[in-house]
Amino acid sequence: MTVPSELLEAVRTWIKKAEEDLYSTELLLAPGESSPFSNVCLHAQQCAEKYIKALLVFHSVPVPRIHDLQELLLRVPRKVGLEITINDVGVLTRYAIEGRYPGDWDPIGRDEAEEAVAAAKKVRKAIRAHLPKETLD
Repeated sequence: MTVPSELLEAVRTWIKKAEEDLYSTELLLAPGESSPFSNVCLHAQQCAEKYIKALLVFHSVPVPRIHDLQELLLRVPRKVGLEITINDVGVLTRYAIEGRYPGDWDPIGRDEAEEAVAAAKKVRKAIRAHLPKETLD
């Protein structure tokens, strides 16, 4: 199947931004217990969101301006056979808000931040298996 170069470039752009978010999680976790764990979780959520949106772009599905990962995942065509579920991304969705804004949230610790990063990496791995190699540089 020949994929138009414009489509590949659009997917590549989403992947590049997702990878920047994943890299940010590593940098933010480095200081140890003084790490801004809510920001780690925000970047983990953003990484997963951008990977899902990259997959939607690849399949020519309109990309809504939402941060609800479960809703985004439901838009992925079933024929893709993605090996992640709405439960896999459910833990991340809340960080789109809680990671950015003050509120009456429970404090986020290192364990929770590491869980969020692990969830983002699971989404990343599953989606990369369904994208052309030339988009993953």
